[in-house]
Amino acid sequence: MKITPYLNFAGDCREAMSFYQSVLGGELEMTAHKDTPSAEHVPAEMQNQIMHAVLNWPDGKLFASDAPMAQANSFSGAYLSVHPETVEEAERMFAALSEGGEVEMELEQTFWAKRFGMLYDRWGVKWMFNVD
Repeated sequence: MKITPYLNFAGDCREAMSFYQSVLGGELEMTAHKDTPSAEHVPAEMQNQIMHAVLNWPDGKLFASDAPMAQANSFSGAYLSVHPETVEEAERMFAALSEGGEVEMELEQTFWAKRFGMLYDRWGVKWMFNVD
């Protein structure tokens, strides 16, 4: 069984997922509402918003979309846990994702990891980094 996170954004899914790809790598696929068979049933103001996005890596995926404002960007209880191979890779990713966001715990050595840290990015998504 695999569990895949699915993030709902308030109209900025394209920006967020493009940024995540630039930081985390992977192959990004995005489909706007206007490009689907159900486009005629979607309000005009949502036509360019993302109906579905997927960021693919060999060993995982991250799904996302734009959602009605009442449902979007409420990432209060979950973290995306990232496990980079090296300290350098973790430091680069952590620094990029923390720009415009807030560091909850600095990326530092712990008794269980070469590096561990937590942050909220500029969209309010929570990230946890762990380098074994």
